[in-house]
Amino acid sequence: MSVEPSKISKLSIPLSIIVAGILIAGAIFFTSGKKSTVTDNQKVAEQRKSLKNINPITKNDHILGNPNAPVKIVEYSDFECPFCKRFQSTMNKIMDKYGKEGQVAWVYRHFPLDQLHPKNARVVASASECVAEQKGNNVFWQFVDAFFAATPSNDKTDLSTVLPKIYSDLGVDQTKIDKCIASGKYDKHIQNEIDNAIATGGQGTPWSIIIAKNGKTFPLSGAQPYNSVKQLIDIALGEQ
Repeated sequence: MSVEPSKISKLSIPLSIIVAGILIAGAIFFTSGKKSTVTDNQKVAEQRKSLKNINPITKNDHILGNPNAPVKIVEYSDFECPFCKRFQSTMNKIMDKYGKEGQVAWVYRHFPLDQLHPKNARVVASASECVAEQKGNNVFWQFVDAFFAATPSNDKTDLSTVLPKIYSDLGVDQTKIDKCIASGKYDKHIQNEIDNAIATGGQGTPWSIIIAKNGKTFPLSGAQPYNSVKQLIDIALGEQ
């Protein structure tokens, strides 16, 4: 039985479309795969370059643990960030293990996200600096723990209730703290730390950078679980 040429023509058109579609899809797949690889490699290179912008750790930083520890974790944090609240607990566990052994020092820097927490984040950052000025570095860290324990996060904290309670528990003079915050004396300092967080590649909080003894850096984005942080620390400790 023969098929009319017109019918062959009608059949061949959709068949050719299907074949062409497969070829195009294949081309897109392989091309996009190559582009993705290049993009990923570029992102890694750019990230490594950005990490070099981190400001040196100095005596003016808030450091928990041995300042001469071979590994340092610099965290850029927002007091009203729920993920920072979670990461605070993780980092305390890290310090219980590595901090007590003098292997890790934890550096706290400010990264309040105004677009997400415009009401409280910068105010609390200022309060923490004013507490440190009045009572020193150890009480600063006590303030950090106390605030994260008390805040429901996401700008829902009633500062008029929470802060006075914390001040009282820490033996801080609230009148002096209120004057310190109102003066804006730490506004520039906080902004400088925000700018540095962004310059190092930070796009959200918590944003952390692990620094090995040899200066090699490892990015740590978000509230990573204990085991993930531990793995990076162990790698950093192995760097010579």
